[in-house]
Amino acid sequence: MNSNYKQTPEYENRLQEITEKVEAEQRLSIEDGLFLDQQADLLALGELANRVRERKNSNFAYYNTNIHLNPTNVCVYRCRFCAFRADLKDEKAYAFSDDMIRERVEEARQQGATEIHVVGGLHHQKKFEWYLNIIRVIHETDPQIHIKGWTAVEINWFSHITKKPYDWVLQQLLDVGLGSMPGGGAEIFDETVRSQLCEHKADSEKWIEIHRAAHNLGIRTNATMLYGHVEQAEHRIDHLNRLRLLQDETGGFQTFIPLAFHPDNTKLDHIPKPTGQMDLRIIALSRLMLDNFDHIKAYWVMLGEKTAQVALGFGADDLDGTVIHETIYHDAGAETPQELTVEQIHRMIQETGRTPMERDTLYRKVVRDGHSWSIGEPVVMS
Repeated sequence: MNSNYKQTPEYENRLQEITEKVEAEQRLSIEDGLFLDQQADLLALGELANRVRERKNSNFAYYNTNIHLNPTNVCVYRCRFCAFRADLKDEKAYAFSDDMIRERVEEARQQGATEIHVVGGLHHQKKFEWYLNIIRVIHETDPQIHIKGWTAVEINWFSHITKKPYDWVLQQLLDVGLGSMPGGGAEIFDETVRSQLCEHKADSEKWIEIHRAAHNLGIRTNATMLYGHVEQAEHRIDHLNRLRLLQDETGGFQTFIPLAFHPDNTKLDHIPKPTGQMDLRIIALSRLMLDNFDHIKAYWVMLGEKTAQVALGFGADDLDGTVIHETIYHDAGAETPQELTVEQIHRMIQETGRTPMERDTLYRKVVRDGHSWSIGEPVVMS
């Protein structure tokens, strides 16, 4: 990523061509994306992204009240970028019981959470029924809370251990209360890069196939990209292009979340963390390339509160939420708080001149009345 751009006549002409495309709501090409990633002035890039952001979402900045549940950290895979996983006999290894799950759900209810986010390790001694039961217990304990659970990597594992197709696995999860899926496990789609990060994990084609299957069943999903490790500009743009092609086909993605790589306590701890400039560039680039995504999330847990605030002017329209009990990125060295209060999120948003809007997982307005809540109308502007 070259920040030493030169404002030559050729540069100005190229940027003007892209600006005209953005204003005309025309799709940017791969070559446009590479130019923006490698050569565009950061402030010019942010200004363009902000135009799209405000066109799609006006002045709103969204958040939700959510809680995380990572049922186990025991994992069959050994991804080089992961600081969360544990071997079965590790001191830090754990697995939640049904009672522990109920306690977490009850905590979510007391916090007024509208969503519980469920991801974790792939415990090789647990059968599919154990993972299915987690969703069942959550739903039976609190039928109102939305369960966003299991990444495509986990769905691929469930398919492997049951020897059943993806749509069968997904339907079983739907039947016990699954509401939607997170976008984790995408990392970088390019297999030459992926092989350096997580060579035995579900590959990019499987990730895409699983999200396609989910969308065909009416399951809304998110999408992610892990950046700032060994990938290059062409890998990032390829990743974004593959996502928008699937979105053209299915329309099932809700939000894109760029994930900044945190190297601490991983096998890639020699790589420096992405800079704040890179974080903002990737947010803006994502907003411009993913023309068919309604929302771009600045995940404050990974970016930090200050960068996430600035990102609301660089294409992002969502900060995620209260994120109680997040452990995966904190294990990798995230120095952000373990959670934020609604009041803190409101302050973060209002300081940027944006209007806070609490939404549920499906981007419907949340209406609060004391300790109870209900769902209002969808808040998508585009």
